[in-house]
Amino acid sequence: MSVLEAIIYGFIQGISEFLPISSSGHLALLPEIMHIQDPGVLFDIMMHLGTALAVIYYFREDILKYFKALLPAITQWDKGSEDIYFVRNFIFSTVVSVIFILLLIPISKHTRSENFIVFNLSFFGAILWLADILNRKKTTFKKSPFLENLDFKYAGLIGLAQALAIFPGVSRSGITLTVALMLSFNRKDASSYSFLLSIPIIFGGIIQGIPKLSNQSMDSLIVMLTGVAVSFVVGYLTIRFFMRIIAETKLVYFSIYRWIVAAIMLWIL
Repeated sequence: MSVLEAIIYGFIQGISEFLPISSSGHLALLPEIMHIQDPGVLFDIMMHLGTALAVIYYFREDILKYFKALLPAITQWDKGSEDIYFVRNFIFSTVVSVIFILLLIPISKHTRSENFIVFNLSFFGAILWLADILNRKKTTFKKSPFLENLDFKYAGLIGLAQALAIFPGVSRSGITLTVALMLSFNRKDASSYSFLLSIPIIFGGIIQGIPKLSNQSMDSLIVMLTGVAVSFVVGYLTIRFFMRIIAETKLVYFSIYRWIVAAIMLWIL
């Protein structure tokens, strides 16, 4: 892979990771469109590193606040505050995600085909549209329910939803946002929780891929790091844009985009 191709990958990752349009689906389809060899899952994970760093930088004040609440949340169950309850729900969501990701990994290895991605783009785009309609009809919470108590059902469902994003075309931000909206989260809280929830999963994947990284040549590492840098910058700008418009924008526009991409892929195939 050339540096220019890595820049394109990083740009697509930076935009698509935080919009509910499936970054992994776009990255998996790029080889078909650009007529290049699929760089593989390790390269996809490294592109996600850039966007994970963008999340950390954008939410750095919140992350620091929740990090300070981490020890009390684990060791002092007789105490509770908004930060502590958030951390407990966050941990439970992450644990559920990890468990189901491990269970789904053997299946996911056979799901990078273009037809499967087209189906996921279309189907989960429709579910996102439905969730948006239902959420607009409900009376939303004034603040996230995760700030008031430890809710195993809500946290578990969102964690399970995130695990489904192991399949290309589903969209991690899209499916977690979909479930949160169906659970009557307000749109800003749903987006923030979705973005933050990506951090431990992405870094878990990177840790798992470290042995493979050590086998890469220096030229390959430079190409990867170029993509990471681009995905970080573009990802940060995308987060700022999305968090500004999420409260007013109808998510059907993203659903329509997913359907258009799916239709284009069917035409190409």
